[in-house]
Amino acid sequence: MTSTDPARSRSRRKQDALNHLAHDEDAWVATASPSGEACLVPLSFIWDRGTLLMATRRTNPTAVNLSLRASAVVALGHTRDVVHIEGTAELVEGSDLAKEAADRFAAKLGWDPRGRKPWVYISFTPVVVKAWREANEQPGRLLMREGQWLDGP
Repeated sequence: MTSTDPARSRSRRKQDALNHLAHDEDAWVATASPSGEACLVPLSFIWDRGTLLMATRRTNPTAVNLSLRASAVVALGHTRDVVHIEGTAELVEGSDLAKEAADRFAAKLGWDPRGRKPWVYISFTPVVVKAWREANEQPGRLLMREGQWLDGP
């Protein structure tokens, strides 16, 4: 894909974004402390019924930040195929997560944080989704607003 290729339609970008969500295993997760200190970490995830499900130690800055301010930004793909997601996050104890979701997490990623203290799940719900490849895709990059997928080309 080059900057001279035509921009993808919104429906194509949405399909490509959903493909990343379904098949990628790792994402960059950005949070901030109450004082504004940024934290950017890679976390493995699964796309589970409209949310990204991740896990980390409760004592890691990401979990600490999310326990105080439940917003984060998640990025998938590489610099020439970005899916940029803003949303809200909730920390979920392994014993509180639906067994089916925890089983899907373990099956896809090959490890199971249930029963590992102090691990917690992060349930991340997208509110805004943007996707672009090159500068010609900057206009129209918005795919989701207020948690609703946008329609149209």
